[in-house]
This record gives sequence, structure tokens and C-alpha cells, in this order.
Amino acid sequence: MTALKNIKFYATHPHSCSYLPNQQATTLFMDTDKPLSLELYSQLADIGFRRSGSHIYRPHCISCKACIPARIPVAEFKFSRSQKRVWKRNQDLTISRHKPEMNHEIYALYEHYISVQHKDGDMYPPSVEQFNGFLIDSPSFCSFYHVRLDGQLIAVAVVDMLQNSLSAIYTFYHPDFNKRSLGRFCILWQIMKTQRLEMKYLHLGYWVKGCKKMDYKMDYRPIELLIDNHWSRLL
Repeated sequence: MTALKNIKFYATHPHSCSYLPNQQATTLFMDTDKPLSLELYSQLADIGFRRSGSHIYRPHCISCKACIPARIPVAEFKFSRSQKRVWKRNQDLTISRHKPEMNHEIYALYEHYISVQHKDGDMYPPSVEQFNGFLIDSPSFCSFYHVRLDGQLIAVAVVDMLQNSLSAIYTFYHPDFNKRSLGRFCILWQIMKTQRLEMKYLHLGYWVKGCKKMDYKMDYRPIELLIDNHWSRLL
């Protein structure tokens, strides 16, 4: 892992945890002066780091280990019955790849999604500045996958393409189409995309023990969790 040599990391002061109530969190950030190459980011992802905009980070809480990196070994993934129904239900959608871009159509979808789905979260209220810093300020290996129904943009999956894996950065979708389970569909589509590219893993970010909003990640099996610096598989 030569790309990891001579990298500086900085820990934040304790701050309110975004996932667990009444908890304090500490975050470890990579020095932003270090150029983020594809090789470097791929290696960091394999040891549990995530990307938000131009920032590479990992939870660094001393007394809590609830945030656990999760990834899907896609060659062995098996659809559950409910996932098969979601997949079949959305076969009329079209998906196209684009560079990260800011326009009225995309931001309006993001704004509506945050305002409806995450009104109680720390991303509310949404803003153009927040959107740009979180999703537009991305490296060259990031793509926006537009999901459309009869020409209407109903979801966007933000995905990083690493050396041997894809990383699901974020997905936002139109709340009026809840019956389609667009969040679940986008994960399934990314699993299939990773398979087609003959890559090994889809990184899903952190599964947070005790946070119901993160429980959905356990629905995709097998899944691997990074525990004590070792990837352990759950079937």
C-alpha cells in the first residue's frame, strides 16, 4: 500500500453524532493538501474511509464503535424475494451516466428529497452551497447516474468508480414514487453494475449499530463488515 505512505490525518473535536442520539462523535480526516489519486482512494476505501465532497474521512470515536464499514461481494450476491419484486417493478426506468453537474432539474430533485425524507436530519434545510460541497465537488472518477421514467428525472445515484470496486456515495430520489422503492432499486442496480464491470465489491458506507435508518444495509447478502481492521462476512 505505497499510496498510503506519508499521509497526514487530523481528528476533529467531539461533536454531536449524526446517527445516535445523545452521543458525541470524533471524525478523522485526511489532509486535503494531499492529492486524491484513484489508487490512494481505493486503498483508503478498503480500510474503511469514505468520501464527502473533497473530504476523505472515517469515524474515530474512542468509546463507540457503532459505525462499521460495509461492502457487498457482488459475485456472490443473491436477490431476496422482495428485492426481485423491486427489480422487476423498475425495469421500465432508463439510466444514463453523467459527470457531476449542478442544474435546476437535479437540484430541485435533491431539495425536494431532503425536505421530505430528511426533515429531521442535519442536512435540512438543503442549500445550493451544501449540495455543491457534498456532491458536485467530486473527483474525476465520480459519476451521476440519472434515473428517468418517461423522461422525468426521478432519482440520481452518485457513484465513485475505484480500482476494483464501486462506492455508493449517495442517492436521492422523488418521494412521490415511494411504491417503486427507488433507494433499494438503485443499490440493486449498482450491484449489477459492479458485476458487469467485473469488479469485486460495492461499498455501502457505514452500517451503524443501533441506528434504524442504517438497518437497510443488512438486507443485502452476503455482506462484509470491517471489524477490528478485518473484513468479516455475514451470509
